[in-house]
Amino acid sequence: MAEIKRLSKLKQGDEGTIKSVISGASSLKKKLLDMGCVSGCKIKVKKLAPLGDPIEITIRNYSLSLRKNEADAIDVEVQ
Repeated sequence: MAEIKRLSKLKQGDEGTIKSVISGASSLKKKLLDMGCVSGCKIKVKKLAPLGDPIEITIRNYSLSLRKNEADAIDVEVQ
């Protein structure tokens, strides 16, 4: 059974599908959408920094590093 988690709470190797980008600061939401973080995209957590910031993910066949506060704005359905 799949569950919804914030991207910032996932561990290295976790995979899932983006369900939503949380509305909040419109500039942050626009930045995430411009980088390809849209609903329905498959992601995989590739690496985590020792203190959890930044988080490197694979999305749309490229690597993307996100700050923890950016990852907090993304809900993921974990497989």
